[in-house]
Amino acid sequence: MKQFFKFVFASFVGMFLFSIVTGIFALITIAGMFASQDSTTAPEENSVLVLNLSGQLEERSENNFISQLQGSATRSIGLDNLLEGIRKAKENDNIKGIYIEAGAFAADSYASMQAVRNALLDFKKSKKWIIAYADTYTQGTYYMSSVADKLYLNPQGQIDWHGLASQPVFVKDFLAKFGVKMQVVKVGAYKSATEMFTGDKMSDANREQTSAYLNGIWGNITKEVGASRHLSVEQLNAYADSMVTFAAPEDYVKLKLVDGLAYTDQIKNMVKKQLGIAGDKEINQVTVADMMNVEDKSQGDESNQIAVYYAYGDIVDGVVGGIFAQNHTIDAQIVCKDLEKLAKDKDVKAVVVRINSGGGSAYASEQIWHQIMELKKLKPVVVSMGGMAASGGYYMSAPANWIVAEPTTITGSIGIFGMFPDVSGLLTEKLGLKFDEVKTNKYADFSTRARPFTEDEMTYLSQYVNRGYKLFRHRVAEGRKMTDEQVEKIAQGHVFTGQDAQKIGLVDQLGGLDVAVVKAAQLAKLPNHVTHAYPKEPGFFEQLLDQSKSDNYLSEQLRANLGDYYGPFSLLKTLNHQSAIQARLPYYPNIH
Repeated sequence: MKQFFKFVFASFVGMFLFSIVTGIFALITIAGMFASQDSTTAPEENSVLVLNLSGQLEERSENNFISQLQGSATRSIGLDNLLEGIRKAKENDNIKGIYIEAGAFAADSYASMQAVRNALLDFKKSKKWIIAYADTYTQGTYYMSSVADKLYLNPQGQIDWHGLASQPVFVKDFLAKFGVKMQVVKVGAYKSATEMFTGDKMSDANREQTSAYLNGIWGNITKEVGASRHLSVEQLNAYADSMVTFAAPEDYVKLKLVDGLAYTDQIKNMVKKQLGIAGDKEINQVTVADMMNVEDKSQGDESNQIAVYYAYGDIVDGVVGGIFAQNHTIDAQIVCKDLEKLAKDKDVKAVVVRINSGGGSAYASEQIWHQIMELKKLKPVVVSMGGMAASGGYYMSAPANWIVAEPTTITGSIGIFGMFPDVSGLLTEKLGLKFDEVKTNKYADFSTRARPFTEDEMTYLSQYVNRGYKLFRHRVAEGRKMTDEQVEKIAQGHVFTGQDAQKIGLVDQLGGLDVAVVKAAQLAKLPNHVTHAYPKEPGFFEQLLDQSKSDNYLSEQLRANLGDYYGPFSLLKTLNHQSAIQARLPYYPNIH
């Protein structure tokens, strides 16, 4: 027995010591991760920046230490880091060129890809070279890579070039199978967000506006690719109409879509030739992540700060949680507090609000509108529109001193709607429940689940939603210095591209985030300034606490597996947690 206790005690001590050692190694690893991200480095002489276009392009990069430690971090690229990395490479004398390797790549919008493409074009102004290569180019990666001086393809490769299509999903019949239908009140002939629940095809008005913005985006793509590849828009449209996607690789060279066919070892030798190094020498490579640690030559006066505040995702009154919740939200409660802090920060002389949102809660949009109005009393506010800044996203934008959008940004959609699920069919017909009632007043049972709204109740709801629409329209009129009547002509829920929105006065200038920052500096009269991104990234312990919120990784996997269907399922799952009065785009335009 004595030997048994000695053995147990020794095992316990061993496990205890092992736990301590493991914990120390974990802390060293974490400390190393923090130190590597904070340390400043310089690229080796005669280096090349490698852009690996694989994974998901997000509006903003996020360093999730917990996921990295667990090995569960999904491959994502932050648009902010990508643009910063290209800019720094342009300014760094040790970096001689960019090598683009295109793979399986997905972006939130063509506006985001247009921003990357413009950054690459700006890089070429430094007289440095760009070489692009892929086994297969998606339409998006080809659009971005076409700026390259030399564009190469695997000898057995493919270029997906087919044009644009939008295929919205309609769930009315799906819901009907469960005895559920939507009661909708909306304002605006073009306010088509509710069609997903009430129809089985696009309305004529929605088809008209969808065709307009699809053709507007495609027109930008063909014009820009044509300019880089010395092809006409007509030629590029003919290629799309002839299913060039399935052409023989040799034909891509004849059609001037690529400069040649090559294998990876041959591409490596081409890069070495551009760098002027021998074939047996290694190529000095740097990544976008490496560039984040390169000293920024454009640093200025820290007391003259331009804050870039990122607001992207659905606009909500509070976080809509759960397995099908969207990864990012614009939570009015948090955003308003953040903007109030920026207003009080004496070092912040101007604010650029970077918006990428199709809208959401009308109440939350109004709250953020008010906070931006308060912020504008103290310092200039410029809005930079990303892929979308529509409906509630435009509501937020309207009070800004200046609005900048990409030509392919989707914006406008000035209108709201109310949507109320009627589950009485599910409860009474499918589940067999019976209801009775006693009430003190005529409308005491308003919003009961036992029955749909009456015609009288729908009239009151219509008046309420109309009042919200008139307020939204007036907010736009105030911000854009128009009359309510002028706004009405371009409202009604109508969706526009950024370039069309500029023509009708909803946008002031075309360009990306860099253009918005320059404008903010001009308005604040800052000759020497720095930019800082907000909100600040959560630290290690904040991320650790966030792990208590279940389904983080599972949600990412569902998004990857469900693809285009993730959005509609997400909406259905969170419907009861969303505000009933919404200012948003058609839920998922589903452009591909």
